[in-house]
Amino acid sequence: MPMALEGITVLDFSQMLAGPFCAMMLGDLGANVIKIERTKTGDLYRYMAFGNKFMNEQAATTFLAWNRNKRSLAIDIKSSEGKEVVYSIAKKADIVIHNFRPGVMERLGYGYDDLKKINPKIIYASNSGFGPTGPYSERPGQDLLAQGLSGIMSLTGRKNSAPTPLGTGLPDHLSAYNLVYGILGALFYRERTGEGQKIEVDLFRSMLAFEGQELSTILNTDIQCSRPDSGIALPFQDAPYGVYECSDGYISIAMGKFDILAEVLEEPDLLCYNDPQLLYDQRDNIFKLIEGITKSNTKEYWLKKMLEVDLWVAPVNDIQDIQHDPQVEHMKSITTYRHPIMGEIKTVSPAITLSKTPAKIHLPPPMVGQHSREILLELGLTNEEIESLSSKNIITEYD
Repeated sequence: MPMALEGITVLDFSQMLAGPFCAMMLGDLGANVIKIERTKTGDLYRYMAFGNKFMNEQAATTFLAWNRNKRSLAIDIKSSEGKEVVYSIAKKADIVIHNFRPGVMERLGYGYDDLKKINPKIIYASNSGFGPTGPYSERPGQDLLAQGLSGIMSLTGRKNSAPTPLGTGLPDHLSAYNLVYGILGALFYRERTGEGQKIEVDLFRSMLAFEGQELSTILNTDIQCSRPDSGIALPFQDAPYGVYECSDGYISIAMGKFDILAEVLEEPDLLCYNDPQLLYDQRDNIFKLIEGITKSNTKEYWLKKMLEVDLWVAPVNDIQDIQHDPQVEHMKSITTYRHPIMGEIKTVSPAITLSKTPAKIHLPPPMVGQHSREILLELGLTNEEIESLSSKNIITEYD
């Protein structure tokens, strides 16, 4: 079957998470993604393993997570000969992605204005920590820092706990999605007008956009944001919204008819709180009353009873066990592919289903410079010219 972005070439200068995730999603849809890497060492994420557990000397699981469906060209982009090669690719490319700090690509000679001169149709997507200008623009941009600045830590956890970061890199992920959304919009615009354009995304604004409903409330009402003692998941939400302990684990209860919940819990005294304002003002007391009941039985017991009356409830899974969740198995959300060096690798499947142009994994994450020769041959270089670049350490080839 055809793929949605077949024929689209992406020149990916990015490293670590946000940029590579964006480029990978485009690759999942069939784009030809050429990953520009440093000679010999490649992407920093190859060597930054969680828990310092490495599957291979240059392919930590963190790198494997975001770099399928790409080919690696390991090249010295500061050298004059390396520049010639990169400019030759950019002349034919559709999209450029990078996540360097503002000004770095311009100093290297790969800024938007530089590449637009050789390819006016280029779509140039940059991702930074805090944007290209302003008082924070030169600061190091990183996920945890963006979480703290955005205020999301003040929304997470219980009232008297320290500001609580999330257990995954949300700003990085959100900015990757924003990059993809900008790129696809720019591709559609170019299809109609023939014009390329520059796209700027940053971790900080991605987080602010993500917190839209909370900020909308703060900006337009006099309600004060205050995390409840009970740790109800959204500080502005009323009871029963939250996570409740059972005899063998936890369940999440979201919105639903409070009178029906009281009936399922067999606690008619809860009905005295069945008023929108009371459910907000008394949410900590209500939480304690509900949890006192849910602790008396198992997760499965309460899930069965609540789902039978269409209450909004779900088990709280441990991430160690998520691969065995029945819905994960049914949707084939975990898949495997063969890596030429490391054998069978388990990974998360693309999160979208397209009926006519399905996303798929068609290339495993590359080794550093694995496709250098292949890409240069496609550019029209001869084997002799490639050997010359290799002998001067302008490129790295994976052996």
